[in-house]
Parts: sequence; structure tokens; C-alpha cells
Amino acid sequence: MQPIVCLIQREVDIYVAVGRGRELATALGFNTIDHTRIEIAILELTRNLLVHAGGGEMIIERVTDSKGLAGLAIETRDQGPGIPDIALALQDGYSTARTLGAGLPGTKRMMDEFEITSEVGVGTQVRAVKWVSKRREVPR
Repeated sequence: MQPIVCLIQREVDIYVAVGRGRELATALGFNTIDHTRIEIAILELTRNLLVHAGGGEMIIERVTDSKGLAGLAIETRDQGPGIPDIALALQDGYSTARTLGAGLPGTKRMMDEFEITSEVGVGTQVRAVKWVSKRREVPR
């Protein structure tokens, strides 16, 4: 399966990316809770691209670990101003855009893997992975 590349330049691009992520999460068999976590992570990361960097790109793809477990990876890349203090940016409530400051720390908590690199004046890359749980939902 080829990676899905979404250019994020306008608000509508956010919802296109969420939809594409939803399709892949469904195809991979994520449970309802993890499905929602993935959608929220995509929403938060794409909004950050627009608000803080003026746009960028998101890559959504199927990944497999060394034991054959499937997952979904989300990666964002931008050429924005960069983040001078990543540790500060990952603290709940910290924001440079007068928002709640929950996007990056919330995404980190919702996903199984999270890494961020940034260079001031060059841009930022974020990669987050959610692995398909071996546990299945109990029908209600």
C-alpha cells in the first residue's frame, strides 16, 4: 500500500487528511477508540501545520513492526519557523498561538510512538504511530 500524501495549505485540506486517515484506520481494523485517537491526532497535527507554519504536508501510511503487527504512521513536515524549545512545546497549556496548548502533548499521549524534530528557521517534523491493538472491543 502506497503512503497517502496530503498537502495542507487550506483549512479544507485538514478534513481531507482526516478522511484519508479514517479510511486507512478502517482498512487496518482499528477499534473505535483508537480510530478516534488517530483522527484527533491527524486533526491536531494538520492544524499545527496551518497555524504555526503556514502549511506543509502530511504522510499517512501503513507500517509493520518486527513481529508483523500492523500500525498506522502519521508524519508531518513543514518549512515553518521551527520550535525553539520542544520540551516547552510539549507541556500542556503552552501555546504561541493563543490556543489551549493541548495539540502536541495530547497527540503524544494518544499515540503509541511520538517523535518530533525541529530546527529554528528550517522547519519541523513530527512522526506518530498507532499500533493495532490485539485486544478487540466488546460489543455493547
